[in-house]
Amino acid sequence: MTLLSALARRAEIPVFAVIGTRGLGLAESLRRRPGLRLVDSPRHARVLLVAGAVDGAQKQALERLHAQLPAPRGTVWWQAEPLFARGEVVTGDDPMPAIRAAASADDPDQRPDVPPHPWQGIGPHGHGGRGMMGGNPYGRPMAMTADDIRDGLALDAYSARFGPFLPMLPPGLALDLTLQGDVIVSADVASAPFEQGPQGDAPDLCAARMLRLMGIGPIAARARGALLALPQGSGMRRRLAAWLRGEQVSETPDPLPAALPGLEWAEAVLWLASFPPSRLRAACMERHAA
Repeated sequence: MTLLSALARRAEIPVFAVIGTRGLGLAESLRRRPGLRLVDSPRHARVLLVAGAVDGAQKQALERLHAQLPAPRGTVWWQAEPLFARGEVVTGDDPMPAIRAAASADDPDQRPDVPPHPWQGIGPHGHGGRGMMGGNPYGRPMAMTADDIRDGLALDAYSARFGPFLPMLPPGLALDLTLQGDVIVSADVASAPFEQGPQGDAPDLCAARMLRLMGIGPIAARARGALLALPQGSGMRRRLAAWLRGEQVSETPDPLPAALPGLEWAEAVLWLASFPPSRLRAACMERHAA
């Protein structure tokens, strides 16, 4: 048991990072830290790390993320005001001692173990609608047939909210999307990305985030093939090339409700990541102010 305990202490701690205001640079600084591994799903994590300020409006979203971590689990609030009664609080620059402590914690559930929306139980099949289709079982609208926006074929259209802590989207961005397969049919901004400050626009960090979404390492990124993997005519190649040269990018995206429809999910994710966080936030804030 002594050997097993020693090996366990040296094992990397899987951490799921929730990024709040000015937390993007904090999270990026951990990617090469020994002793932890940032994971892309809360279901693969031992510790929930909240990096940067998150306000009370996001408490329910955080609680749902916390519920997805398998027990036992712990929480670390790094330069963030705690929204749960439990967890380690870090005000300085080094969260590793707190992460190690949280890896030995056993946080209680933050939400009751019941569906977030009740089963409606009406209609001939108990799904909340009429006939075989429609309705909102457990609060989610059932997919309904609609003409595909590209070729007119009838496909199921599904509507849902994505974000604000989805790892492949900019932190804080929540989108109300309707999709047919992986094609976005309509889009609206439910909440703008969090403000990240000048560090969030740093060329090396912007390039690294985009390359991770492409599954390309920093060495391979120097090859021309990395840029050719991006769609032509979208400006993504130009912006990534500038970041790889260490240059700032100042382009602002078109309004998301007009720009996202017609894109496949993977292309939309890369397109969003190809803009500096400050410029993407400005475009979304302008939309909300209109």
